[in-house]
Amino acid sequence: MPTARLILASTSTYRRQLLDRLRLPYSVVSPATDESRLPDEAPGAMSERLARAKADAVAVLHPDAWVIGSDQVAERDGIALGKPGDHANAVAQLRAASGRTLRFHTSACLRRISTSVALIHRDVTEVAFRTLDDDGIERYLSAERPYDCAGSFKSEGLGIALFESMRSDDPTALIGLPLIALARMLRETGFSIP
Repeated sequence: MPTARLILASTSTYRRQLLDRLRLPYSVVSPATDESRLPDEAPGAMSERLARAKADAVAVLHPDAWVIGSDQVAERDGIALGKPGDHANAVAQLRAASGRTLRFHTSACLRRISTSVALIHRDVTEVAFRTLDDDGIERYLSAERPYDCAGSFKSEGLGIALFESMRSDDPTALIGLPLIALARMLRETGFSIP
């Protein structure tokens, strides 16, 4: 394994839980990155830009460390959806998703300033929602309160019951960190992962 340390540039508990699966020692540093959308920025491009920006923000402070940045942007009809933040916004997001297919762009960037390495990967997950009624939406939101999740659901929990189907190359991407691609990038840079 490389002697350089590994840092997750995120305060997300979901990303920490996912990274724990790889059983590598790492630390967590908040990237303090502006996550505003740029004018006319496509959701996929936004996801990649923010993953890189988060990794860069922490890598500059720790130039010899390998830094992981990640970001997810939900998309409905080409429009980026943010985290709902509260109950009313979550209800609106789930009503708008009812019977529709949304795309989730999840990007990961592995960055090391001292070697000028920046590897980036974007996974696109398509989620087809079943038709949701207001009572079902309220029951779901009351049970999980996913106000900090893009799309207003937790697929790793009860939110999976909101779907008709899901298509992705990496099921962990929808939770917030594409581990298949990240494990590949880490192996490419010298980390020992089974």
